[in-house]
Amino acid sequence: MISKLIPAALAAITLSGASAIAEETVKVGVLHSLSGTMAISETSLRDVLLFTFDEINAKGGVLGKKIEPVVADGASNWPLFAEKAKQLLDKDKVSVTFGCWTSVSRKSVLPVFEEKKGLLFYPVQYEGEEMSPNIFYTAEAVNQQATPAVDYLLAEGKKKFYLLGSDYVYPQTTNLVLLEYLLSKGVPIENIGGGFTKDGSGKIISAGKYTPFGHTDYQQIVSEIKQFCASGDAAIISTLNGDTNVPFFKEYAAAGLTAETAPVVSFSISEDEFRGLPAKQLVGQLGCWTYFQSIKSPANAKFTKDFQAWLAKSDVPGIVKEGRVTCSPMVLSYNGVYLWKAAVEKAKSFDPEKVMAALESGITFDGPGGTVTSQKNHHLTKNVFIGESKADGQFKILKEFKNVVGEPFLKGTFK
Repeated sequence: MISKLIPAALAAITLSGASAIAEETVKVGVLHSLSGTMAISETSLRDVLLFTFDEINAKGGVLGKKIEPVVADGASNWPLFAEKAKQLLDKDKVSVTFGCWTSVSRKSVLPVFEEKKGLLFYPVQYEGEEMSPNIFYTAEAVNQQATPAVDYLLAEGKKKFYLLGSDYVYPQTTNLVLLEYLLSKGVPIENIGGGFTKDGSGKIISAGKYTPFGHTDYQQIVSEIKQFCASGDAAIISTLNGDTNVPFFKEYAAAGLTAETAPVVSFSISEDEFRGLPAKQLVGQLGCWTYFQSIKSPANAKFTKDFQAWLAKSDVPGIVKEGRVTCSPMVLSYNGVYLWKAAVEKAKSFDPEKVMAALESGITFDGPGGTVTSQKNHHLTKNVFIGESKADGQFKILKEFKNVVGEPFLKGTFK
C-alpha cells in the first residue's frame, strides 16, 4: 500500500513544483522569419529580443515573473505566420508577441490577434493606413521615414525620383503616398520614374517598379535607372526588402552608378543588411531611420556594448556572433519590450486589453535612439535621422528631426 502511495505522492509534489514554476514565469512570443528570403533581416530581431528578455530577467523580470520566450519561425511564408500566431496564442498561451517584418506578414496575423484578443508589437517601418486595437506599432510610420527622406532630397536639389520596391503591400502603398507627396511639393508627374498603372477611370492605382521576393536579375531595371538618372538631378527611392537588395546593389555598382550620380535612399537597408552588401562600393547612399548605431549617447553606448557581450556568451543554436551590428528595427524591438514591461507594471496586469490601455495613456522610455513615447493611436513619438553610408557599413548622421509624432493616416495632409 505504501509503495503505491509513494509514486502518487511524488507525482503530486512534481505537479505542484511544475505549477509553481509556471506561476513564476510569463510566456512571451517571438514570431519572425528565421529561414527564407527575410531571414537576412529578421534573425537579428529574434536575437535582440532574446537579449532583452535576458536583460530584464537579470533584474527580476516583470511583476516578479521571469520572461519565458516561445520562438516561432514564420519562414518567410505569410500564411504560415497566421498559423504560428494561432499556436502562440492557443497552445502556448503567450501574454504578448513581438514579431513580423513585412506588412503582408503583419496583415496575415492581424485577424488572428483581433479574434483571440492577443497583443502584437510590430517593430518595422510600414505604410500606415492601419490601426488595430490589438497591435502596437513601434515601427516608423510613413511620416517618420519616407516623407522626411523626400524632404531631405528635395532640399538637396533633387528634381526627379525613381520608385523601386518589392511586390507587396508596404512598397506599393508607400509609393502611392509618396506620389501624392511629391506632387504636392511641385514635382511634375513626368519626373517620377518606375511607371504607373491606372484603373478604367484613369486613376493611378500603382506607382513604381516592383520585383518579387527573392528576385535576382536587376540588369534591365538598373539600365533604366541609369538612363533616368543621366540628368544628374535624380534619386532612387527603394523599398526593396530582404535579400533581393544584394543582387540589386551589386548590379547597381557594376553599372558604374554611385551616390554622386544616382543616390539611393533605402527604407529597408540598415546596418544589419549592409553586412551582406558591397559597402565599400556603396559609400554615400542614404538611409532614413529612427536609430543609427553611430548615435553618440550613453544609452546607445550601453546598449551596443551589452548586446555584444550577450552575443559572445550566447548559446542560441546557430547564432552568428562575428561582425554583428545594431539597427533601427532591432532598437524598435528592444524599445517595444521595455514599453510592454512598463505598461504591464502600470496596469498591474498581463491582460492585453489593460496593457494596451496603459500604452494609450502615454509611456516614455529612454532608448538607444533617444526618448520614445507611446501614443493613443498605438504609435510612437520618436526622433528621425537621415544618414549617409560609410565604407564600414555604418552611417554618418546628416540630419535629425526631433520628437516626430507617428501618424499612420496621412490622407489629405499634403496640402
